[in-house]
Amino acid sequence: MAPFDLQALIGNSGSYFLYLAIGFGFGFILESSGFGDARRLAAQFYFRELRVIKVMFTAIVVAMTLIFWSTALGLLDYDEIWVNPTYLWPGIVGGLIMGLGFIMGGYCPGTSLVSMVTLKLDGMFFALGMVTGILAFGETVGYFNAFWHSGAMGRFTLPEFLHLETGWVVFLVVCMALVMFVGFEWIRGAIYGKAK
Repeated sequence: MAPFDLQALIGNSGSYFLYLAIGFGFGFILESSGFGDARRLAAQFYFRELRVIKVMFTAIVVAMTLIFWSTALGLLDYDEIWVNPTYLWPGIVGGLIMGLGFIMGGYCPGTSLVSMVTLKLDGMFFALGMVTGILAFGETVGYFNAFWHSGAMGRFTLPEFLHLETGWVVFLVVCMALVMFVGFEWIRGAIYGKAK
């Protein structure tokens, strides 16, 4: 039953190689999909380009559905999957900071690395800024440690938040993604006219 202990199956070197291959494949797909272009990424906030939103929600829906059915069929032990614990207030502030940086710079952390690897100058500066921010955070987190751990909710997921069975949440998220796909296309069309 998944998840599997890769180090036991293929050893340390094999598992590191697999992680590297997955990362390379992920970056290659991002770049070939146009996600290494800051103008294309930032255009989603103006409803000019909806590719990022569609890809992200498709990934969420596919992963959620696969995890749900794999668990339901006994192929996956969900309790063995790491889910980041929720810290509500720092999560909200961090989301706002990242969103603002995304709008201003046109990249999220992953796409900035893709852009940097493909030798785009703006991606290099964005990645440098990201590393600088990480180092600055690491050196100063002691000053706001209480806030950093505020709003602790443990492993808190949508079914718990909505007080619904997991299957219903999966169904509702799939429906929401479909409505958003259609709705965002309608908004884009209303603002910019029909796509050629």
